[in-house]
Amino acid sequence: MKRIFTALFALLLVTSAFANAPVKEKEKEGSVKDEIKAYIQHHLKDSHDFYLGSYKEDGKKHYLGYVGLPIIIWDNGLNIFSSAKFKHGKAVVQKGSNFYKLYHGKIYKTDAAGTITYDDSHHPVNEKPLDLSITKSVLTMLLTALFMFFLFRSLARSYSKNGNIAAGIGRFFEPIILYVRDDIAIPNIGKKHHGRYMSFLLTVFFFIWFLNLLGLTPLGINVTGNIAVTFGLALITFLLTNLTANKNYWAHIFWMPGVPVLMKIALIPIELLGVIIKPFSLLIRLYANMQAGHIVLMSLIGLMFIFNNWLGTSLSFALAFAISIIELLVALLQAYIFTMLSALYFGFAVEEHHDEAH
Repeated sequence: MKRIFTALFALLLVTSAFANAPVKEKEKEGSVKDEIKAYIQHHLKDSHDFYLGSYKEDGKKHYLGYVGLPIIIWDNGLNIFSSAKFKHGKAVVQKGSNFYKLYHGKIYKTDAAGTITYDDSHHPVNEKPLDLSITKSVLTMLLTALFMFFLFRSLARSYSKNGNIAAGIGRFFEPIILYVRDDIAIPNIGKKHHGRYMSFLLTVFFFIWFLNLLGLTPLGINVTGNIAVTFGLALITFLLTNLTANKNYWAHIFWMPGVPVLMKIALIPIELLGVIIKPFSLLIRLYANMQAGHIVLMSLIGLMFIFNNWLGTSLSFALAFAISIIELLVALLQAYIFTMLSALYFGFAVEEHHDEAH
């Protein structure tokens, strides 16, 4: 415990040292705020490259641990090259007779000079090729999927070798798997049908949890804060719910039993709207919570460099540390909520009809 407090105190001293760098002019303070705001916005967005951090020296920006990711674009043919050729958007890449430029995270066709033209709203009007690139978020999801495959494959092997007894790291994950089955799947779906959905529920729970935890690391990964990712997860839940639903589920949407005919006609559009709202609430809840958590945490870290004194820096560090602990719980909670609601929707889809006599 003493070592932990010593490490935290050392981190506080290092952070304070950076925060107490001399700021002589008000304009420089404004530039620091702008730089922090730009860094937060960059962290929240996906990107075509990956690096651990950056710093400025002699007016130039240097990147630590930079890795160029594969650029895959379709433009009258397949073009593949490394994102390092863009040099962080400063260079134009030529492929055949076409020129491409990376501008604000998107790839545009341009000329040899890298000209970007704008409309009246200052939006680029250059043609964009079909971008199939392996971005930072895509790479993170692929690595997470591989990690889960080998992790739970080893867990399954330990079961078969040790007489259905988990070994090694499987002893940590076994209670969680049983919890998902016994406290999420069975109560919401039922013993008869829960087995059909267990593979998805376990996959989505651990997938979201691991991605949320990676988002809290200094690697600058914000996968679940990307609405396209949460949309994809919610879409799978939507498809599974409606493609596996029984006739009782559809009867309660299009022709509710025990309801007057005129009321049935009035309720049909409302029930159909509810079918769409359910997955929409899934994607918005996960996206908004993780996005907000990243913004708050990084804003508190940025305040250390804005306050420029021991009191403000120390308070910002303490708040950032407290929020980080809370975010660890939120990472697990959001995975739980997404899995719980998915199981609830599956339960609605396979619920069997109970007549009045029964």
